[in-house]
Amino acid sequence: MKELGKISQNSVASDQVSMLNIGEDEAGQRIDNFLLRVCKGVPKSHIYRILRSGEVRVNKGRVDAQYRLETGDVVRVPPIRVAQTSGPVYPAPAAHFTTLFEDDYMIVIDKPAGVAVHGGSGVAFGVIEQMREARPSTKFLELVHRLDRETSGVLMLAKKRTALVGLHEQIRENRMDKRYQACVHGDWASDWGRRRAVKEPLHKYLTPDGERRVRIQPDGLPSHTVFNLLERWQDYALLEAELKTGRTHQIRVHLAHLGLPIVGDAKYGDFPLNKALARADAMPGIKRMFLHAYRLKLTHPVTGEPLQFDAPLPAECQRFIDQLNSLGNLKNGTTTHGSPAI
Repeated sequence: MKELGKISQNSVASDQVSMLNIGEDEAGQRIDNFLLRVCKGVPKSHIYRILRSGEVRVNKGRVDAQYRLETGDVVRVPPIRVAQTSGPVYPAPAAHFTTLFEDDYMIVIDKPAGVAVHGGSGVAFGVIEQMREARPSTKFLELVHRLDRETSGVLMLAKKRTALVGLHEQIRENRMDKRYQACVHGDWASDWGRRRAVKEPLHKYLTPDGERRVRIQPDGLPSHTVFNLLERWQDYALLEAELKTGRTHQIRVHLAHLGLPIVGDAKYGDFPLNKALARADAMPGIKRMFLHAYRLKLTHPVTGEPLQFDAPLPAECQRFIDQLNSLGNLKNGTTTHGSPAI
């Protein structure tokens, strides 16, 4: 039987059944995430297919994708053949990101926009693969949570399984305070005051071309976001978003529902406006989605110490705000100016 610690971290055997013993460092994670890590190069759709078909077994029994591994579990992985690519396969390039905090248990970085947190869905690699390549001596490194590719800001990674389990527990029990800043286009209604809660259920689906999307649907997952007005102009507003739940694309879909699409949002935004804002001579102008995870409060998963991490607004977002301010006069927390011509 192959011990996980003794097999290659890059893949399981492709031509025979692999039997993997789960140790303390692997316990606590979902079986689908575990398989995605040890079956490098295997499409996510194939991983879920072998789970649904029962070809993957834990302790000789079938499990679903949500099953969380326990110390001592024995995972049977069937032979998995990966189609040969037409060209050479290169490892993820090592990369270092701005570090906000690091100790023996976790590392917190300021993720730039345009960088995926992990490979998949047409992306060869992301933050986790690049950081593993940059830290070959780090035995354990896993994402604690995710940010959309075009979202910047605070991102946590665990360096110990105990830290990962503790942080996931805080997320499940809603004991983390996650705050984002978003600049939106539209009219913040005067009768909303400075705070607006949205509790619309969200449903994930795939478009005909296989792209992941989210929509509001009565039988969707319960979702709750609170938006706080920070600044307002004639056609734009700067908001703080408090995540009470952590659904895929939650902030983006809830804001689009309010008629306040995020500036630069290529999935749920105002596409003609985005194109106009991205022009070289646009004033104001921006070429990215204005969504930034700027603050995260939590309890250290091992020491119990209260922690707060802050990522400053990226330069391109701050420049957009400065341009809005330069086009109008600030009056009691609001400014006035118009949208760029489309």
